[in-house]
Amino acid sequence: MGLIPCGFAIPQTFPPGAIDRRLIRGCLARADALGYDSLWVQEQIITSYGILEPVTLLTYAAALTSRVRLGTSVLLPVIRNPLQLAKSLATLDQLSEGRLTVGVGIGGPHIPEAAFGSGPHRRGRRLVEAIGVMKALWTQPRASFEGEFWRFDKLPMEPKPAQQPHPPLWFGAREEVALRRAVRHGDGWMGAGSSSTADFVRQYALLRRLLDEAGRDPSTFAISKRVYLAIDDDRDRAERRLREWFGARYRSAEMAPRVSIWGSRAQCIDQLRELIRAGARHLLLNPVFDELEHLELLAREVMPHLSA
Repeated sequence: MGLIPCGFAIPQTFPPGAIDRRLIRGCLARADALGYDSLWVQEQIITSYGILEPVTLLTYAAALTSRVRLGTSVLLPVIRNPLQLAKSLATLDQLSEGRLTVGVGIGGPHIPEAAFGSGPHRRGRRLVEAIGVMKALWTQPRASFEGEFWRFDKLPMEPKPAQQPHPPLWFGAREEVALRRAVRHGDGWMGAGSSSTADFVRQYALLRRLLDEAGRDPSTFAISKRVYLAIDDDRDRAERRLREWFGARYRSAEMAPRVSIWGSRAQCIDQLRELIRAGARHLLLNPVFDELEHLELLAREVMPHLSA
């Protein structure tokens, strides 16, 4: 048995006007030294709460780290130009010397797609085409693509990503249609942080069936889960702080106890082990307060107890 690789969410969400650069730098340096496998960012462009842009933040992280992988959990290609996104991600993969994992998803109904020049229709098709566009630009010397939304012929794009044929593509997905898309086009799946352990169990069972139907080897398909968590022997205080953060970030304080893990070290270890028993082979640990303290505590007193 080996230890489950664990990533850490880069501090990215701040009250307006309160971006803590020292906290970000401190977390990057310590995560690189403490044995975390990866560092991760989210995407939300339109928001009144302070959330840093993910590709820019990962580029900053690439310059300040040397070992950890860098991942997006998740980007939303349906609101981006896939040619520009392919260029940005290839550049990031080069600057990080091949440490990028590209997590993608379709996003939710709350996203004002019209503001991005897009619309709410055929979102699944637009996501698949965007992935196809990026793969073409990353792998073909002169890329050609013929789709419903994107068409081009013999376009060069250099440099290609450092990883060949391209960085791993992990899909955020919940429902069967989205999980099928992940199996068909991706290299892995990420369970959402805004989903419970019970949700993960149900979704993983469906994913395994779809992998079997597609003839894909489950051992070569990454299985990850973002976990919002708080370690505190005072469970009431931890829950209160989680509710405060979820109320500000998601406008839903009630989401916190439904999807989070909190409590003492032993309680959190037990709940994380439950996810591992359910199929998780990678955990993205996402404390939402006291990030540096959690970073040290998780590495020293929690992660050594998380075996496959």
